[in-house]
Amino acid sequence: MVREIIFWEDYFEIFYNQQDLKVKRKIDHVLWLVRNTERVPKKFLKHLEDTDGLYEIRVSTTFKEIRILSFFEDQKLIILINSFMKKSQKTPKKEIEIGQKLKREYYDFKNRSTK
Repeated sequence: MVREIIFWEDYFEIFYNQQDLKVKRKIDHVLWLVRNTERVPKKFLKHLEDTDGLYEIRVSTTFKEIRILSFFEDQKLIILINSFMKKSQKTPKKEIEIGQKLKREYYDFKNRSTK
C-alpha cells in the first residue's frame, strides 16, 4: 500500500451509498488507484490551486463527473465531504468553500481531542 485513505465523518459514505452499483465500482477503482499508485495521474487526483491544500479525486463515468474533495496529512489522504457531481469545467467555488470549512473543522476536532 502506498498511501492510507481516511474517511472523516460520514460525508463520503452518504454520497457513496446514493450511487448505483456501476458508479460505486468506478469510485472504488479510482480510490484503489489513488491508494496504490505512487504517482497518481492528474486524471484521477489533482491539486486545486488557491485552496489551501485541497485536492480533488476525479471519477469519470459515461454520464457523470464526480469530484471528491480531500487533503493530505502525514502522508494520509483525508477524505472530506464534498463529493459532488460536476456540471461545469471549473470546480464550483461553493464546493471549494465547503471543503475548506470541513478541513478547518477536521483540524479543530483533532486539536480538541489531543488536549
